[in-house]
Order: sequence, then C-alpha cells, then structure tokens
Amino acid sequence: MKEQQLIIESLLFVASEPLFQSDVSRVFDGHDVPSLDEIVNDINIKYSNHAFEIKAVGEGYMLVSRKEFEPFISKYIPTKKLMLSNASLEVLAIVAYRQPIPRVDIESIRGVDCKGVLKNLLNKKLIKIGGRDDSLGKALLYHTTDEYLKHFGLTSLSEMPTSSEISEIIDSEDNGIINEVI
Repeated sequence: MKEQQLIIESLLFVASEPLFQSDVSRVFDGHDVPSLDEIVNDINIKYSNHAFEIKAVGEGYMLVSRKEFEPFISKYIPTKKLMLSNASLEVLAIVAYRQPIPRVDIESIRGVDCKGVLKNLLNKKLIKIGGRDDSLGKALLYHTTDEYLKHFGLTSLSEMPTSSEISEIIDSEDNGIINEVI
C-alpha cells in the first residue's frame, strides 16, 4: 500500500492533466490496482500542513498549490491569463448551464451567429463536441470540459451557482446601487 501511494504521488507530481482511475489501472497493468480516491484521501491527510493539496478536477485529480500561496506564486511565475470576450463568456455560460446543447439553440438564446465564438472556445479546450442531437440534421452537441472546471476552480458542474443564487446576487447588487443613489 505504501509503495502504491508513492507511485500515485509521483504520477500526480508530474501530471499536467488530471489523473484518472483509468490512468492508475494502466500504470499498474490491471494487477492489484489501488483506489485513486482512497490514496488521494490518504495523501491529503498526510500533507494537510503543506503548501499543496490534491484537488478533484472533474472525474480526476491534480496536485495543486493551496490558494493562500497564489499571490506569491504569481509573483514568481507570471500567469498567462486566459482572456475571454464577453461573447465567449456568454456562450460558455449557455453551454455550461444547458449542456448538451446544439449551436442553433445557443444562437437562438443569444440572437447572433456563434460559429466563431464556439471555434475559439473549442481551441481553448473549454468546450468539446460530445455527440450529436437526435433531431433532423444530427446537430453537434457542445459540453464543457475538465479544462473549463480547472480554469474556474470547480470540482464539478454542481458547484456552479444556481439561477436563483444568481438572481439573488443581482437583486442585492441592484438594491445596493439604488441605496447609494438615494
């Protein structure tokens, strides 16, 4: 068990993408394959007082520095910010909340053509094509990716705010603006 933990630790250390149970199975050749969830839990307990942790990203795990060290890390390694236009953010939000969704539905919500924006989001690996619609024409269906989750610091889509939470935030901001004006 200890050797398995060290092997998985080393995999997490060198991985630039999330590590999945299927990756662990492949590394251990299907023999005596440890549970990635259990090992990650053990490692996080072992390193609870360190500058890093193993965080769930989609169905996998990544070794990441803790949030409180981000200001220091960004001074040492300037981050390359992912710049997204308002149109890209709108389309990304539509895909995230309505997935799987065909382009025609995205365009009907936005009221404009979205081919270029979708292509840009596909190139940035924030969305992917995840099948085809059953309707006439078999339209491509768009989904968010693990890169989307990683970029926005989410473990899963269930962590995104609900529409009622968003409405609440907007209403409280509107009230703040009205109170400031008066």
